Amino acid sequence: MNRRTFFAAATALALSIAPAAAQQTLKVGSTPTGVPFTFLDTPTNTIQGIMVDLITAIGKDAGFNVQIEPMQFSALIGSLTSSRIDIIAAAMYITPPRLEQINFSEPVYTYGEGLFVGKNDAKDYKAFEDLKGEAVGVQVGTAYVTPLQKAGVFSEVKIYDTIPDIMRDVNAGRIKAGFADKPIVAYNLQLGRFPEVKLAANYKSTIVGSVGIGVRKADAELLGKINASLKKLQGDGTVKKILAKWGLD
Repeated sequence: MNRRTFFAAATALALSIAPAAAQQTLKVGSTPTGVPFTFLDTPTNTIQGIMVDLITAIGKDAGFNVQIEPMQFSALIGSLTSSRIDIIAAAMYITPPRLEQINFSEPVYTYGEGLFVGKNDAKDYKAFEDLKGEAVGVQVGTAYVTPLQKAGVFSEVKIYDTIPDIMRDVNAGRIKAGFADKPIVAYNLQLGRFPEVKLAANYKSTIVGSVGIGVRKADAELLGKINASLKKLQGDGTVKKILAKWGLD
């Protein structure tokens, strides 16, 4: 064996037994108060939920690890555009104003806002106008804020940091009603939280949107990987299983 052949063989052997390159770890922004999409699991002190399960499955398929970073909903887009995180996986609607700042994956799940009131409130609420002159609550940074403010029927549209904060004030009678993601409100009530609150059964959602996974405008390659894996996971039933695990269909 000549010298050149020896070194070529040695190099090939080294490459064959070298450990695989470490997978890239991407920071994923999620919120601690959006059950069942994202929430803080106190026994483990980790963020859990639909969007966490989904981005973890996508990462496994696409070849990257995820590191979940808990933060308030209103801080997600700013954290993404300033590169403090790489991905948003939360109950965030794909909306035109947000699309001006970031890109989204294909839709994951579609729903609308729910209206919740005090348990003993017997009025049949169906639309905004049924709350004319009343103070209502909504979460900061959500797609519901502007439509509620522009409706011109409420005495006050009070802005809250989290959905549980709104539910607490409705529970305590400090505001008449709250508007928030219907699946999140329903899940909180299903868990027995806020016993003096109920969803208005006949209210019709008017601000319907789809949740997607957010990435920076510049990260077209990452978006392509996420969409490809999402399509695969939707096709093989993984997404459906994740939704069912958390009580959604």
